[in-house]
Amino acid sequence: MPNVETPYMWIDTHCHLDAGEFAADTDAVRQRARAGGVQHCVLPAVLPANFDAVRELAHRHGDSYALGIHPLCTGTAADEDLAVLDRALAAARDDPRLVAVGEIGLDYFAPGLDPARQEYFYREQLQLARSHGLPVLLHVRRSADQLLRQLRRIPATGIAHAFNGSLQQAREFVKLGLRLGFGGTVTYERALQIRRLARELPGEALVLETDAPDIPPRWLYRTAEERAAGAVQGRNEPGELPAIGAVLAQLRGMPVQELAALTTRNACEALPRLRALVRP
Repeated sequence: MPNVETPYMWIDTHCHLDAGEFAADTDAVRQRARAGGVQHCVLPAVLPANFDAVRELAHRHGDSYALGIHPLCTGTAADEDLAVLDRALAAARDDPRLVAVGEIGLDYFAPGLDPARQEYFYREQLQLARSHGLPVLLHVRRSADQLLRQLRRIPATGIAHAFNGSLQQAREFVKLGLRLGFGGTVTYERALQIRRLARELPGEALVLETDAPDIPPRWLYRTAEERAAGAVQGRNEPGELPAIGAVLAQLRGMPVQELAALTTRNACEALPRLRALVRP
């Protein structure tokens, strides 16, 4: 892990703190992150069953949350779940900790999902974001062009989470008013395309995230051979964000403190309700 001078102020724009991997020590995980300078986490929902969980955690820890239906959940989601989401967004209209509609989007990597159904849920949730005046947290996996096509028809701002498309696609998302989320993948030396994006995109396009407990940085990753020999895969946590940020700062040739301030400012631009929740 890089040696990081902390604390600076960091925002983790995508963290699944309600995941089962954190069930035994959620509060300790969040406390460690805060001690390292992660002042704020955005907790996206993935289906109606966890709307209450992300809301409760956000209020407990002074964080924020998003409500949405993840593309990987569209295979089991009912059409009525969109009405449930609509009602939940309306009920939380005056909750300052509701900052986005998410996690929504498209995933053409995972097998067994109906692309047409994914696209239906994506379009409907873009419409809900517009009607409720909220930005979006977008899931992008082998689907950048299809996401962009709908965004041109149903405009939305927000964050393209864990972005892994081309430089041309990245520029199109930015042109449409979205920031791009960078996390653990940027720490791998072989992630050449992601690292190129991290270096070449304008600073105003970048936000930081962990996607914890997923996408562990390289210092937590264990190969299949290591796991077979008994090594335990490291659990990603929001507390890893400062070290991930240090790698991004190094790639861009800028001081870590400057990168922290830049990505915090960008997060507040992408999710405007954060401004009232994050202290200067």
